[in-house]
Amino acid sequence: MLSVNELYHELKLSNYLVDIDSRKIRKGSIFFGIKGDNFNGNDFVNDAIKNGSRLAITDEENPNFNFDQRIIKVSDALSTLQELSKYHRKTCNAKVIGITGSNGKTTTKELINLVLSSDYKTICTSGNFNNHIGLPLSLFEIKDDTEFAIIEMGANNFGEIAFLTSLCEPDYGYITNFGKAHLKGFINVDGVIKAKTELYKWIIENDKTLLINGQDKNQKKFDVHKHIIFGSSENFNYTFTERNKDFVNVLFENYLFETKLYGTYNYSNVCAAIALGLEFGIDKNKINQSLKDYQPKNNRSEIIKIGDKTIVLDAYNANPSSVEEAIKSFSILEGDKAIILGDMYELGKESSIEHKKIIKLCQENINSKCIFIGEKFYSFSNNEQNSNFFKNKSDFFNSNMEIGEKNILIKGSRGMKMEEIIKHIQE
Repeated sequence: MLSVNELYHELKLSNYLVDIDSRKIRKGSIFFGIKGDNFNGNDFVNDAIKNGSRLAITDEENPNFNFDQRIIKVSDALSTLQELSKYHRKTCNAKVIGITGSNGKTTTKELINLVLSSDYKTICTSGNFNNHIGLPLSLFEIKDDTEFAIIEMGANNFGEIAFLTSLCEPDYGYITNFGKAHLKGFINVDGVIKAKTELYKWIIENDKTLLINGQDKNQKKFDVHKHIIFGSSENFNYTFTERNKDFVNVLFENYLFETKLYGTYNYSNVCAAIALGLEFGIDKNKINQSLKDYQPKNNRSEIIKIGDKTIVLDAYNANPSSVEEAIKSFSILEGDKAIILGDMYELGKESSIEHKKIIKLCQENINSKCIFIGEKFYSFSNNEQNSNFFKNKSDFFNSNMEIGEKNILIKGSRGMKMEEIIKHIQE
């Protein structure tokens, strides 16, 4: 059997696209038959070839396969994909920026990509391709002329960030924050810190560079290593001041960077992008234009206007930390307000405690209507008289409850699909 080195050059992977979905084949790509919890890509090898793949990699024997030069059998397709992506990364000259954290990873990745792409040839993780399958695919998007690759890393258990980091071998590493996310796997915030800092430990061991938010005490512990540090202190590499109005604005040396991003929780995300832009010599006006051009999408802090109503749709995902920050930012807005929250998932044994805390926080900070949707929130409906509880969205829709408030926040975990409430409000 060929070694990873030999297979990489045999497949000529540096010049070809890599696909794993036979329905979305890019002409001339190499298809990998990957197995998942609910799918087996090996079943679609022939389809991939028929739809335009140059080659297909499988780890199963199949009498319907023609094992000629177009179909290659390996012992494990996923591990082969991972090892080949790691080898590909080693052959590239691009600087890799690795990003992880509990909240804001995707927004930060996109902001950094926009800023750096104003002067450099960049690629970044597509969508949420940030796991053990998606990250290798992202690495294969690095081409000979790529100068920066911004790679997002997600995890819900220990050791996963360490593994992903070993694949992408970042030159720079940044952790957005440490919050109460994926507690089913991480147990508590200490567990989150332990898991996420696997990135920083690799950076330190390999003498690479950390990007550090100096306002985060848990990140500040790592400033003994080679770093770029930003925050409010004049002793930092980049000193920023928050100048938020309706949207996040950042002051640096009497220069005001402006964005269309809502919420104080996005402030550090913007600062990280500005810091890297300045570090790599990009003109402040170019950075500012890149930030102004960024429009939130995919249910991430989207601002939606419906008549005289302003809706903040932040329904891509939710955990106690991100919901808490969303409530605090929303409470600052003037005028009447309504907040509609869906259940938070993957909290393990802490689920009931965290949902109860959010109910209390919401009632303390919002001087108007509070609506909670989902079985986890509904379990407290008999004990809370100042809010509205619904077991699911259907019950909420059927209630014909009027949302007359001018400012509305909608947030919940991805599985709740809280964006469906937009149509209800429109009607």
